Amino acid sequence: MGERVLADRPAVSLADYAERARAVLPPDVWDYLAGGSASEVTLAANRRALDRVAVLPRVLRGVDTVDLGTHLLGRRYAMPVGVAPMAYQRLVHPDGELGLAAAAGAAGIPYLASTLGSTPIEQVTGAGADVWFQLYWLRDRALVRDLLDRVVAAGCRALVVTVDVPVLGRRPRDLRNAFRLPAEVVAANLPHGRDALAHSGAPGVSAIAAHTAASFAPALRWADLAWLREQVDLPLVVKGLLDPRDATEAVRVGADAVVVSNHGGRQLDGSPASVTMLPEVVDAVGGDCQVLLDSGIRCGTDVLRALALGAAGVLVGRPLLWALAAGGEPAARDALGLLVAELTDALTLAGCADVLAAGELRTLGVG
Repeated sequence: MGERVLADRPAVSLADYAERARAVLPPDVWDYLAGGSASEVTLAANRRALDRVAVLPRVLRGVDTVDLGTHLLGRRYAMPVGVAPMAYQRLVHPDGELGLAAAAGAAGIPYLASTLGSTPIEQVTGAGADVWFQLYWLRDRALVRDLLDRVVAAGCRALVVTVDVPVLGRRPRDLRNAFRLPAEVVAANLPHGRDALAHSGAPGVSAIAAHTAASFAPALRWADLAWLREQVDLPLVVKGLLDPRDATEAVRVGADAVVVSNHGGRQLDGSPASVTMLPEVVDAVGGDCQVLLDSGIRCGTDVLRALALGAAGVLVGRPLLWALAAGGEPAARDALGLLVAELTDALTLAGCADVLAAGELRTLGVG
């Protein structure tokens, strides 16, 4: 009965989709999506830190209409939001990556496709969105080279290198659940059979962690990033930075953008909330590259907070997976429509006619 009530009641915020997703997903899949690493301190900190950021609104600015449009990596998008890279989206709904990419395309925003996507990148780029490909550094450099060739041939608009996963963070929920992928959900961008460990469960073992431990190269260095910069003539985004010193080094090796992120609280537990480090990273790069914020974004007000702190835009992850789980592509489209409405409302109430004006607002309480 509770599921029926949720289905019949219109969603009026992104948070509403969390209820719907939890009602339809198996408990172990919900835990995989919702959980963080270790004691989940950083997972909780992301939300608390965002809630502490107060934006000082301006008044009597004559704002009648609001333009959400912005430029990211030299391309114009309908709002300063991208769909964060998330693995195995067919785990939550058959529409999977194709549905969420199509929703992003309809909303006029970029879709970041994961190396561990459950749909091949060549199909995802045909779904209608500008696709940025997120790369995990693999032990097999020949496979990395093959992925880069496929990314270029498929028409991806940017390459996003995730640098905060030398190993997968220890995630107790997955260990307790002995979480593994169902047979029909595969790592579609890897050669057949390369994800076998992700399907092989054992008590007290996360099959996902076992697979990534066998596949990911833990000793990624700045020289590897410089090598990557030479291989592909695409905008390069470095995702997973918190220390401003790393941001300046990313600029030195040729990054066009950096993403301030703690991986949604799923890697080093006890690391700071992403938004806490955003102002320092913005100051450190000094306009030499764009800065995006990831981890904990849940509503249009959060986007405004990030813009006011100097971000060029944000990446939204879990709320869009919740929507996808709840109702496939149509629900994902509705969720992005809600984000448009929330951001429009937030900018209007803050006295901002456009995204650039949001960057001039004062904030209080970050840290």
